[in-house]
Amino acid sequence: MTLDSANETLVEPAAPVVPAKTARVMADRLVFLDALRGFALVMMVLNHTGRWWQDRSMGWPWYYSIYVTMAVAAPTFLFLVGFCLPLSLAKARGALADEMLPTLWKYAKRGGRIILAGLLLNVVVFSGLLEHGFSALVSPEEPIWSNGVLQTIGFGIIVAAPVGLLLRSVSARYLVVAAAVLIYLAFGWSYQALSAWVKVHPDSSRVLFFEFPPWPWVALVLFGLVPGQIWVEQTDSRRRHRYMVTMAAVGVLCIAWLFAYDWWAQTPNRWMFKRDFILNNHWTPRGATAVWVIGMAFCLMAAFYYLAEVRRLRMTWLVTLGQTALMLYFLHHLIVLTLVNQYLHQKFNNWWFYGLANLALLIVLLGLGRLWLEIRRVSRAKLPALAAFRT
Repeated sequence: MTLDSANETLVEPAAPVVPAKTARVMADRLVFLDALRGFALVMMVLNHTGRWWQDRSMGWPWYYSIYVTMAVAAPTFLFLVGFCLPLSLAKARGALADEMLPTLWKYAKRGGRIILAGLLLNVVVFSGLLEHGFSALVSPEEPIWSNGVLQTIGFGIIVAAPVGLLLRSVSARYLVVAAAVLIYLAFGWSYQALSAWVKVHPDSSRVLFFEFPPWPWVALVLFGLVPGQIWVEQTDSRRRHRYMVTMAAVGVLCIAWLFAYDWWAQTPNRWMFKRDFILNNHWTPRGATAVWVIGMAFCLMAAFYYLAEVRRLRMTWLVTLGQTALMLYFLHHLIVLTLVNQYLHQKFNNWWFYGLANLALLIVLLGLGRLWLEIRRVSRAKLPALAAFRT
């Protein structure tokens, strides 16, 4: 059934109505959500090239570029995890009870694979394996069990999937938002104690509190479930447009709140890491910065919806990067850190050269992404059993 014919049947109380609505939502996801994920990947790449291809001699523009790209990239990925789960859970939510466990097992496997990918990244890139061989596994440069954003994403999927099945009532949504806020606030309340704990437990702290640790960042995944569920329930273009206008307005208010708060409180160290939580030498937004992070996620989502659904821009290159984000996240570490920084010892402490190097890198990543999509297409056609295993 085409989307046009599905729209015509919406006036009839027929059984195909719900699948038709879900199909339309999923079609939207392929454009603006994947494009937004691709944009987040670009921000992540720029953050890493800024860290590993430049140094402090580039001054404050370098510092602020790292701060802003970090504050946009990983939070956007984590928010998208929560936002997208209700889209894929829409069918399972109405299924019989005996189908719930297989559904949850599917998401547990998906989260587990992402966690394993993060650990593999530690082994291949950060342990010194490529430089020192297998002896690096005995005495790695950095512990292979260290947490990273991939591990937090995987853990977030495992935790948020069962919660996403319970969001049909308004009260349940309020409870999830309240739980997310409490998780974040509890981190802030415990910050001094945690700072002391990580100094006493350096090894354990790298597992629990390193790069974007599950506590408190899983709160952003849980929070994203609620706007994602509300989005699923917008069943026609007019309601979806109105939803995104509201999201953009809320996002602008959140961003404005940061500047208004800083003006009112005369905040020192504005737009610097010193204003936020720094635990185990890694960043977590504090107070008004956390509100700004949510505002940026809302505004970016509304902006990409506008570009995809209103302006009808295809944004094919961003969609490609978004659909292959996990693979490219892994590979770009090998290029940016292992090859260029550690093996070639290259620095680009000239903004023109740095910009050209990043452009070349993104072209390479785009080519790898398209190649990966083609490999997946061929493998699914010729190896259906492998495709079934991935689900």
